[in-house]
Amino acid sequence: MYSKIIAIALALACLFTTKPATSAYGQDPAEIIDRMEQVMRGNSNYAEMTMRIERPRYQREVSMRSWMLGRDYSMIIITAPSRDEGTAFLMRENDIWNYDPRIDRTIRLPSSMMAQSWMGSDFTNDDLVRDTDTVEDFEHEILRTEEYEGRSAYVIRLIPKPDTPVVWGKVKMWICTDSYIQLRVENYDQQDELVNTMKLDEIREMGDREIPTRITVTPAGKENERTILVYEKLEFGIDINRRFFTQENMQRQR
Repeated sequence: MYSKIIAIALALACLFTTKPATSAYGQDPAEIIDRMEQVMRGNSNYAEMTMRIERPRYQREVSMRSWMLGRDYSMIIITAPSRDEGTAFLMRENDIWNYDPRIDRTIRLPSSMMAQSWMGSDFTNDDLVRDTDTVEDFEHEILRTEEYEGRSAYVIRLIPKPDTPVVWGKVKMWICTDSYIQLRVENYDQQDELVNTMKLDEIREMGDREIPTRITVTPAGKENERTILVYEKLEFGIDINRRFFTQENMQRQR
């Protein structure tokens, strides 16, 4: 959800192989997260988004376009403001690249940078470009079902596997029990302290499905700070293949 954003949430996202707690709720939590990924992302998609970074002394907006194919390929191009226009992020299998048009240079981002802020926002590089896989890189457990914002939701805990390159010690997700849309994410550090909360709302029809079109990330313990990502356009099942996701192409999509 910026996915630079986005979606997010998109982040993401946001966000999935073991089978704990299946007897109590009748479903494998990893399968629930996998279905959520299919609803929120599909097999391929194209998105246009605007991200607003709110701080006590200023606000900043960033617009972007993104393309995704499965879990291994994504590209984000910044379209505004003018000083950032053409900045690009590319994920291709195990490699993540950043292109800066101001110096006409492309660099590979190491895993150690995935936890850093993306474009000065409350999203991380991993939220948007997705270095980790929420199905393969975490252990999952259904904690309970509860009503959240008027919808029945699974509450699922994700614990990163030992070799997963992620800063979080624990992640909790709220996923709608009938539509499998993602509603909320809480990220905790290694000391089990809440770091930030991601809320997904403004649910409406986009493309061929209903999904949240707004993702709000709020850091814990910081007043008047948040980042809001809004999807303005989202198309699923686009005609795209792996040949699109190249370093050369991310410099052409300006």
